[in-house]
Amino acid sequence: MAQGTLEVLLVGAKALENTDYLCNMDPYAVLKCTSQEQKSTVASGKGSDPEWNETFVFTVSENATELVIKLLDSDGGTDDDSVGEATIPLDGVYTEGSIPPTVYNVVKDEEYRGEIKIGLTFTPEVAVSHSCSGTKPVSLYRVLCFSVTN
Repeated sequence: MAQGTLEVLLVGAKALENTDYLCNMDPYAVLKCTSQEQKSTVASGKGSDPEWNETFVFTVSENATELVIKLLDSDGGTDDDSVGEATIPLDGVYTEGSIPPTVYNVVKDEEYRGEIKIGLTFTPEVAVSHSCSGTKPVSLYRVLCFSVTN
């Protein structure tokens, strides 16, 4: 499995089921990859079609197989309402290197609740030899080995 950096572009969402019946909801996203969790800004008053255009960066290792995005409605002072979630498998971005912004279904209780648009970019960790003729380099930026033959 891959190790490296996963960059997530949270573009926006459409047709989200409104959890506020008297006014527009204030949606935000919680992105989770393994034990790492990050939160978007609240799209105040944007209702069912919020736009974020925010980028998040995760360090991924062998056990990172999916990205889970939970959408919630900020209710200021009371418990936030769950709108739904999208689970995105990461095997495609590990293979391709990047996936342009793509629409994924948002579900709650196995029912469609709208869609979310996400772009992904994976940058693999570069393996560097840590020795040159038995010596260890002082810096990875200064690793240089010469072989002189006559």
